[in-house]
Amino acid sequence: MFVGESFGAEGEVDGEAVFNTSMTGYQEILTDPSYRGQIVTMTYPQIGNYGINTEDLESSKPHLAGFVVRENSRVPSNFRASGDLQSYLQQHGIVALAGIDTRALVRRIRIKGAMKGILSTVDLDDASLVKKAIASPGLVGRDLVREVMPDADRQWDEELGAWSNLHSRPAPTHNLHVVALDFGMKWNIPRHLRSQGCRVSILPGTSSAEEILSRQPDGIFLSNGPGDPEPLTYAIEAIQGVLGKVPVFGICLGHQLLALAGGASTFKLKFGHRGANQPVLNLVNGRVEITSQNHGFAVDEESLPAHFEITHRNLNDDTIAGLRHREMAAFSVQYHPEASAGPHDSQYLFEQFIDAMQGSRA
Repeated sequence: MFVGESFGAEGEVDGEAVFNTSMTGYQEILTDPSYRGQIVTMTYPQIGNYGINTEDLESSKPHLAGFVVRENSRVPSNFRASGDLQSYLQQHGIVALAGIDTRALVRRIRIKGAMKGILSTVDLDDASLVKKAIASPGLVGRDLVREVMPDADRQWDEELGAWSNLHSRPAPTHNLHVVALDFGMKWNIPRHLRSQGCRVSILPGTSSAEEILSRQPDGIFLSNGPGDPEPLTYAIEAIQGVLGKVPVFGICLGHQLLALAGGASTFKLKFGHRGANQPVLNLVNGRVEITSQNHGFAVDEESLPAHFEITHRNLNDDTIAGLRHREMAAFSVQYHPEASAGPHDSQYLFEQFIDAMQGSRA
């Protein structure tokens, strides 16, 4: 039991209790659809000090179940801010808790693993809340993608803003067409693709292989998204239907789905990887990349077929952080090279995708 002060909306929510080690980027975390069904605790002690702005949204609204911080900064100070964190949470109905010992909570999650939890401003009875938390469905076996993906396809026209576009190269001379399968995609991904000169068509994650290929793409992107990848049989079948046709690039959930489509399996991590400071070793060039990550599942190395090559490893626990298909133009990473807020070490992966599409077209 952690008793603190409500600074978000009134109400009650359940979800899986997890933590994020980022020092900045709370706005991107709030609006990342991959956090669907999770109560997120920030390890950095003061959150909200630079407010909220309209440029750094990763989707149209917050998607997480609840938000927990040590201290809510009531007075934002940033020339880009158009509002404060507390008002934003209340506006979007997000239950939030401040004033607790987040170190103790994170330590418990580290030792015991991610657990079902509940936040409430309306029911303050311990026994009642424990009963509700136990009854929470959790993440395993649930299809959370259908709760966050778009209902219809769309064309994406927005490029990276001035604060994010630090390393982009000149746009390719060819007008490459990327079809992005949206399983709960962060908006910074299509921004990167547009800034690389691509035409981006976004399709719902339930789209079939026939629907995807009918758009005549030069490449197919598999997005991030929430929860357990194994129940997403429709996505796995669609990926199997497009592999070998055009280059494929997957991020996070897209990485897991590519592995599943190729015959591997996944498993649930004890407490997941969530933060903007996760070290990854690039096995191709021997360099270490500091990466932004958000996932509670990973690809099982023992199940990996021979046609997959491991290209990246997480240096904290040695899990697979990147894969490449040996026979087809398909690769993926478990982390977020489009990171914002976060490090820019891995933005070369978008250029790698561009090069694969240009080579395939040639």
